[in-house]
Amino acid sequence: MRPFPRHRRTGHASASSLRARWLAAARDLAITFALLAAQLTAAEAQRTRFEPEGGTGLTVKSSGARTGATAQRFMVAAANPLAVDAGIAVLKRGGSAVDAAIAVQLVLNLVEPQSSGIGGGAFLLHWDAASKSVTTYDGRETAPAAAKPDRFFKNGKRLPFRTAVHSGLSIGTPGLVKLLSAVHEKHGKLAWADLFQPAITLARDGFEISPRLHGLVSRYGAAAFGPRARAYFFDARGAAHPVGYLRTNLDFAATLQAIADGGPDAFYTGPIARAVIAAAKGAPNARGDLTMEDLAGYQVRERPPVCATYRDYSVCGMGPPSSGALTVAQTLAMIEPMTSAAGPGSAMSPAALHAIAEASKRAFADRGRYMADPDFVAVPSKGLLEPGYVATRRQTIDPRRAAIGRVQHGTPSGVRAESFGRDQTIESVGTSHISIVDADGNAVSMTTTIESAFGARVWAAGFLLNNELTDFSFAATDADGRPIANAVAPGKRPRSSMAPTLVFAPDGELFAVLGSPGGSRIINYVTRTLVALIDWGADPQAAVDMPNFGSRGGPFELELQPVLNRSLLSWDGLARLFSRPPAVWHAIRMRGYGHRIRPDRMTSGLHVIVRKNGQLIGGADPRREGVARGE
Repeated sequence: MRPFPRHRRTGHASASSLRARWLAAARDLAITFALLAAQLTAAEAQRTRFEPEGGTGLTVKSSGARTGATAQRFMVAAANPLAVDAGIAVLKRGGSAVDAAIAVQLVLNLVEPQSSGIGGGAFLLHWDAASKSVTTYDGRETAPAAAKPDRFFKNGKRLPFRTAVHSGLSIGTPGLVKLLSAVHEKHGKLAWADLFQPAITLARDGFEISPRLHGLVSRYGAAAFGPRARAYFFDARGAAHPVGYLRTNLDFAATLQAIADGGPDAFYTGPIARAVIAAAKGAPNARGDLTMEDLAGYQVRERPPVCATYRDYSVCGMGPPSSGALTVAQTLAMIEPMTSAAGPGSAMSPAALHAIAEASKRAFADRGRYMADPDFVAVPSKGLLEPGYVATRRQTIDPRRAAIGRVQHGTPSGVRAESFGRDQTIESVGTSHISIVDADGNAVSMTTTIESAFGARVWAAGFLLNNELTDFSFAATDADGRPIANAVAPGKRPRSSMAPTLVFAPDGELFAVLGSPGGSRIINYVTRTLVALIDWGADPQAAVDMPNFGSRGGPFELELQPVLNRSLLSWDGLARLFSRPPAVWHAIRMRGYGHRIRPDRMTSGLHVIVRKNGQLIGGADPRREGVARGE
């Protein structure tokens, strides 16, 4: 909207001119609202189609002048209070950050089964304060040995995405248990079996169904689940168990006890492994082809971290097969010299939002072209972050106008672009994130998943199995016959967007531990949080609370305010709500740059811990049920 014109003699707008301008402003507002409403309807249809882990409300995590949690010695931030309590108990007993992460993860499997668990996989970053070293561990699921390029085709036709997700074809070899064992061997302090007891106790004695779990189970309905999962989540009439219902899981307790006693071999061989194989073979739509050999042969990979400098901070993340760290680093490198993107006073300004979104478009174009499992594809990691190459990508950004259509990939050094096909991967939205700092200053940033909400909806031995293999491109080649980097192959790990992140201050000391769920939107969630922390001076809770935004190569995606729950029905809650500019205001401003606006719920699950002035300060995403706590 243009400013009101001034009367030439008096310097005041005439009454008729004011009326005209107000009417024009009201018309623009109404048009934008209508566009947002129409696009939100389309977004709802898209969510139903790809069945992500949707929103279930907003919970304010701070009050008054106090924002976020503070602690002196250690802290845990994760997606459910029961899981955080388990981690805190471990740290109080002198356990390490890895010990606490194991306890947190196992409880999350029980109380937040829609997001992660031992039927899936994870990426984990570890900071060793004594040696000042970062180690990254790849526990991503793998395709079975029987996987072929036409895995997701039948009679020459591509399977519908929903059909593939809810089938045995989507189930990969779970990597989480071996990942937890591998990091415990290197960084654990307490006994392995002891770390299982909080989850075993809750599984045997029962835990109360949370509002989020109830909301998601109700949303998808009994018909969406396999028979055994249906019997667990619903009553005999097909109604979801209500909020507060005391739910036990004796099968899961037995599974955990077996792994606690027998180590990871108890999961990858024997009765639990046979239960996984049988469940995959009995999946709806198409039988799975996992074998006992696939399970027994699974290996955790220790990968080199991807670290990049941003404004004298070192930002470290997980390399391929995760695309998270490379894409985040490339986006940050593009915006770093652009003062409009992240300079002082630029917090949530239209110029900053525009620049970040345009940089993300270019990083996502490169991501789709080049990033995949490095054991199968020569990923040009160094070339993608080479300063000269980043500069050429930055030069294509118009600071005043959004790019029309999809941005093309670049050609980093050392690769021939024609050797890589156009990506055709579809990604769902689920997952959970855990951030921990222990009393010795060690840290864990772990993003963990079974892929889309409730994974493949297939139940085995008290837990759900993943649908990670639909993170591969369904097609092996593009329309020009060029091989797609993220095509399925035996033993290959599908590309991920998970971005567990550790940030180090200019003096080399740990500054922040963070990450988020959210499918390919994880990259934008983490990027905007890093900018908020480093450039905009936000504390962790304020950074997490900010509206989500970004682009994955197409429209400018903008978060709409989630549905409110009772915790907002207070003066403080309402004040915090109305202190945030509504989505329509951001939409109007971004339309001025020529962006197409796509509104959505954008249900991130950011968990952040910052070390500042000798304190640990935590932030938990109000879009989910998590908390940050410590001592």
